Amino acid sequence: MEAKKPPLIEIKNITKSYDLGGATLEILKGITLTVEEGDFVAVMGPSGSGKSTLMHILGLFDRPSGGEYHIYGQDILSFNDEQTAFLRSKMIGFVFQQYNLLARLTSLENVMLPLIYSNGSDRADKAKELLGSVGLAERLNHHPNQLSGGQQQRVAIARALVNSPKIIFADEPTGNLSSSQAQEIMQILKDLNKKGISIILVTHEPAVAEWAARNIMIKDGQIISDVRKTPLAAADKEIPQIKKTKAGLSLAEIKENFLSAAKFVLINKARSFLTMLGIIIGVGSIIAMLAIGRGAQDSMAQRIKSLGADVVYIMPGLIQINGVSSNTPRKMTIEDAYALKANTDLVDKVDPMVSGSFLAEHNGKNTLTTITGASTAYEELQNATPVYGRFFTNKENDNMSKVCVLGQTVVNNIFGQENPIGQYVRIAGKRFLVVGVLPVKGATGFRDADDIIVVPVNTALKRLTGGIYISSAAIKVKNNKILEAEKFALLTMLSRYRLPVSQVDSFRTRNMADLVTMLETTTSTMTILLGVVACISLLVGGIGIMNIMLVSVSERTAEIGLRKAVGATKNSVLLQFLIEASGLSLTGGILGIIFGVIVSLAVSKVTGWTITVTVFSILLSVGFSAGVGVIFGFLPARKASQLSPIEALRYE
Repeated sequence: MEAKKPPLIEIKNITKSYDLGGATLEILKGITLTVEEGDFVAVMGPSGSGKSTLMHILGLFDRPSGGEYHIYGQDILSFNDEQTAFLRSKMIGFVFQQYNLLARLTSLENVMLPLIYSNGSDRADKAKELLGSVGLAERLNHHPNQLSGGQQQRVAIARALVNSPKIIFADEPTGNLSSSQAQEIMQILKDLNKKGISIILVTHEPAVAEWAARNIMIKDGQIISDVRKTPLAAADKEIPQIKKTKAGLSLAEIKENFLSAAKFVLINKARSFLTMLGIIIGVGSIIAMLAIGRGAQDSMAQRIKSLGADVVYIMPGLIQINGVSSNTPRKMTIEDAYALKANTDLVDKVDPMVSGSFLAEHNGKNTLTTITGASTAYEELQNATPVYGRFFTNKENDNMSKVCVLGQTVVNNIFGQENPIGQYVRIAGKRFLVVGVLPVKGATGFRDADDIIVVPVNTALKRLTGGIYISSAAIKVKNNKILEAEKFALLTMLSRYRLPVSQVDSFRTRNMADLVTMLETTTSTMTILLGVVACISLLVGGIGIMNIMLVSVSERTAEIGLRKAVGATKNSVLLQFLIEASGLSLTGGILGIIFGVIVSLAVSKVTGWTITVTVFSILLSVGFSAGVGVIFGFLPARKASQLSPIEALRYE
């Protein structure tokens, strides 16, 4: 014997009550009801009788306080949120008294909305067909405020039909319509019932109830009468799928969420921009601060490199007698300097140097400057390749030629705008030919590194100082082994002068490593501090996004209720608002990057500072701004996702 098909809807002892702070308000008091497939039921009753509450429970907008609810024999109250949403989208259509159309969507887009959550195909074609069937083929692109009440209700009916539901719930569908419009709507519902769609409507108008095949009267939360006026037609034997088997969001839902977010931003341009302003300022600050900080680091590194970051200097100390330093300095010779390169793989080049202060003169102008005697290795060790002219040669050094290269400060002081190359400078009464001009290095501490004249070391010893002793030796170290080279240089000098290790202070060493570390630490600290300030701006911007999204949730509560009513799950609503928050933040981040680059270029133009905008800073800013949107948008998004459909739809 063939099993009997379960009824479409079967409820037993359904109750609904509210706790009013100690008192209990009972709305439904044990209602039992069966609705077969293809039925047309009108539920009537006075205001406050519970008919709308019953409708919302049957339509899965609300949950009862007690009782049983089955659709095609399956326990609906055991369904989770995703399964209930699937059932609303596939099995149920809902027609509201207030229409509940989304104002910023066209008629076509409103009808297409449920298809997003049911993963329906051919959305536009199906929606157009249904709008044509309710007489709105010419109103596809009209917004709700461009339609009459009857037309809006027909759009709502088309939306209810778009997923081919088994049952349509209509809550006072003619309550806001004129008599002629009410007749049109009821005729549409009657025709749908003839096609096999079950109809359950709530009304307080007897004339509307006359259209139904079955009238149920509710009073004080109980059914007081259930009258069938016409027999029920036989239904097919097939039981449709009412339980979702595959979890997760569809691609159409994700796409719709992105489009919805974009529309919301574009519709509220001014508010969106003000919301993004904190992000724009924060990201712009990060870009500008990191660009300035990185530029300072690069500039400092270049400056240090120009001073010889891989160079160790060794110079004579004081003679020690019985462990006590005297006022007599030790001496170093050129031979001592070149001995530092022998028998070691730590040293690349050695530059013996002698220096002193002399008066340099040219055409009646003079300046007191530092004269440094050096070998040709000076050019490489000090990054001193002339910007004009050339450096002196080994032959000129060997021949003690009177040639020199000038620092830019000396050029400015005694030559002005005149080209110094090929001119003569008088030093200690001797004429020196200018063969080159050194690159600008700037001031280091209280010393102007450009206030210098470099001559061959042999020339300096023979023609200027008249001695054989050098002031220091510069050692270019291989493989950045600064400490090893320093130790080797000291031990070599002690060995040459037959001094014990206890007199290591007889010679002194100096290098740029400590200066490099100090400057890098300083610039890194400043960059971090500037970055923290910028991050605080981003934090403020994130709070602004959270506030505006909370406002948005409040403003769009009814929309959230409608989306849930047509099949949206909690996760879908959560994703929608997270995308909106992230979209605002990410857009603000992109604008902030542009703003930061412009500010960086402006600062560079005004101050002459080196500015370096890195890919890392851009990626950091984009990632940070997107993260701010997700983090600060989560609370409003979660609040939106937790709303029940009926609470959201009732929100004013």
